[in-house]
Amino acid sequence: MSNDKSSPPSPPTHAWVESYLMHLTVDKGLSERSIEAYSKDITGFLIFLNSHNARLESTTDDTLFLYLVHLRSRGLASRSLARHLSALRGFFAFAADESWLPASPAALIENPKLPRLLPDVLSREQVDKLLAAPDTDTPLGYRDRTMLELLYAAGLRVSELVGLTLGDFDAQAGLLRVFGKGAKERLTPIHTLARDFLSTYLQSVRGAFHPREQFIFLNRSGKGLTRQAVWKGIKRHATAAGIPERISPHSLRHSFATHLLEGGADLRTVQMLLGHADISATEIYTHVQASRLVAVHRAHHPRSTPSKPADEDEGL
Repeated sequence: MSNDKSSPPSPPTHAWVESYLMHLTVDKGLSERSIEAYSKDITGFLIFLNSHNARLESTTDDTLFLYLVHLRSRGLASRSLARHLSALRGFFAFAADESWLPASPAALIENPKLPRLLPDVLSREQVDKLLAAPDTDTPLGYRDRTMLELLYAAGLRVSELVGLTLGDFDAQAGLLRVFGKGAKERLTPIHTLARDFLSTYLQSVRGAFHPREQFIFLNRSGKGLTRQAVWKGIKRHATAAGIPERISPHSLRHSFATHLLEGGADLRTVQMLLGHADISATEIYTHVQASRLVAVHRAHHPRSTPSKPADEDEGL
């Protein structure tokens, strides 16, 4: 009796898919992890086609629609469905460009509706408590206070904060040069208090970390901080400040945008300060504003409060 165990069947492959993945690797320069993700999503579609005795060359928009229904039946959420569709949309656009297909069958299929999650926003009082939490009598505390000030003063992403180098701060003008998503550069102003903290940190505190790199913010080894280290610090200081709400890495960025809008800033200006390529990404903060306005209205409008007894009415 043989002890050999049958190996699992190999996933289906196709010459078109292999060419597309090579295109992503060579022409687009995507990372190995990204290539694996695209390969996995497209292979899932090939498995679906095989199970229905269908051919990749005969794919139509109806085929793709049935595939999305199939994924939904497996419990995938809208965000996961959108990711699968994005992978297939890129693949079929490439196939059409190569004239393997007359047109992309995915071109007219809309993305599944994604929920617009409102961001976590701190109140002004909570921001004040968080900023005051680090012990500025120590180098680590002063560094952390400066980082928190910049995150809130400029609405920086954590990745943008840790990427700041010595040449990115213009102390005289009070400007930061920030490299955002896609290495897009923007200049963002910071207020006087944040500028003073940063200037003092650079002149009198940073040297205590025995710098080995040009990044502004350093760890105990003199090297640049990681995003994870900054995030852990924010959580620690939030706990010390007694802030019970869930804090995210973007909490100060969200609060920056919301507080600007509440103070009268226009949406286009906030878009530029945040470095959003599309204003629709900034519009989510108007929903935060609206929800707060509703709460204020309910709390303070006279018709939203219990009626006074008749003998207390002052009359018309």
